[in-house]
Amino acid sequence: MADKKVYTGTGRRKSSVARVRMTSGKGKITVNGKDVNEYFPFSTLVMDLCQPLDVTNTKDKFDIEANVKGGGFSGQTGAIRLGITRALLEYDSNTDPTSETSFRKILKAGGFITRDSRKKERKKPGLKKARRAPQFSKR
Repeated sequence: MADKKVYTGTGRRKSSVARVRMTSGKGKITVNGKDVNEYFPFSTLVMDLCQPLDVTNTKDKFDIEANVKGGGFSGQTGAIRLGITRALLEYDSNTDPTSETSFRKILKAGGFITRDSRKKERKKPGLKKARRAPQFSKR
C-alpha cells in the first residue's frame, strides 16, 4: 500500500473536542468508527459538518476520520467542522494566502476559521439557572 499523506486538525466547540485525520480518498467520512450519517441523527448536522469541504470543492477528494468526545451532537458537529477546516489549511499550506484560490481566503470569508467560543454560562447563587430568577410572589 502506498504511503498516504495524513493531514490533521483539532477542533473544539462548547465542551466537545474533535481530532480529525484527513487522507486522500473518495469522500468517506467516519465519526468514532461509524459512518457520519449513522452517527448523527439529523441530516442538517451532516450538512453543517461538510460545509468547509463544499466551499473548497474537495468533498470527493478526501477521506475523513474523526474522533470526538464530550458535549452533544451540535457541539460535536461544530468541533469536527473546525477540525476539517484546520486540516484543509494544513493541506493548502504551500499556497500563497493572498491569492484568490487559497483555501485560507475562501474559508475565512465563510467564517469557518474562527472558533465559536460561546459556552454555557455558570449558575449563580440564588438563581435557578444562570439568569433565571425564582418566581416572584407578592404575598
